[in-house]
Amino acid sequence: MEIHLRKGVTDPEGENVQKALKLLGFLEVRRVRSSKLFLIELAGTDAKAARKQVEEMCRRLLANPVIHEYAISIEK
Repeated sequence: MEIHLRKGVTDPEGENVQKALKLLGFLEVRRVRSSKLFLIELAGTDAKAARKQVEEMCRRLLANPVIHEYAISIEK
């Protein structure tokens, strides 16, 4: 699952990385956005049940719905 800031929310970490890259000579960098990646292994669940559990994890702990969006991918 990947969590990133919603469009329009300030991303100070991404902005600082972009500035540092430009200072290092990478002048073609136009934008940097930060995100978090969580790799969660679940035991004994099918894809539909796994998605439901991970969505609940996002709602309850991992993502703030006011500022974050998230994408879930299920691998078998």
